[in-house]
Amino acid sequence: MLASLFLIGAALATPGMTVQQASQAIVDESGGGLTEAVNRMVGGIISYVGWPGRRAGDSLTLCQVGTPRLASSLAPDIPGDRPLSLRKTSAGAVIANGGCDILYLGRLSSADRMRLVQWVRARPVLTITDDDPACLYGAMFCLAHREAGLSFSVNLDAIARGPLRVDPRVLQIGRSVS
Repeated sequence: MLASLFLIGAALATPGMTVQQASQAIVDESGGGLTEAVNRMVGGIISYVGWPGRRAGDSLTLCQVGTPRLASSLAPDIPGDRPLSLRKTSAGAVIANGGCDILYLGRLSSADRMRLVQWVRARPVLTITDDDPACLYGAMFCLAHREAGLSFSVNLDAIARGPLRVDPRVLQIGRSVS
């Protein structure tokens, strides 16, 4: 029922945008538990995405723009042996130089967020944020911490605008990762 109300509210707030929600229960949030859960969830999301012209074992670059709200440090735990390099950068540097397969958007200005979301359109770049729990501002995946645990919303409209292949089973990680 709550998920249905969320979807109805999201549809009313963002006409033409499709948002779906999945959730993950967090057993232990003390001692880095939330950071660990965020890293597992981000890694799980990445594992369900296919980049055009890339094989499953090819290295990816995750660019962190802004300060994460939910994780003290990013180190996504990707199932399998896919190498991932992490880079902290600015919105301007991403737009000028590219080189990012994944953008993790933390706390940043509305202007920078809008510029990055516009820049990503039609590019093979996965966007994940922890600073937009309702998934209203154009990222593909939006993490949120609620009383019930860590959850994420999927912005199907943002995914449809780009060339990435996102397996619909990504919604299952909300139930399978703990």
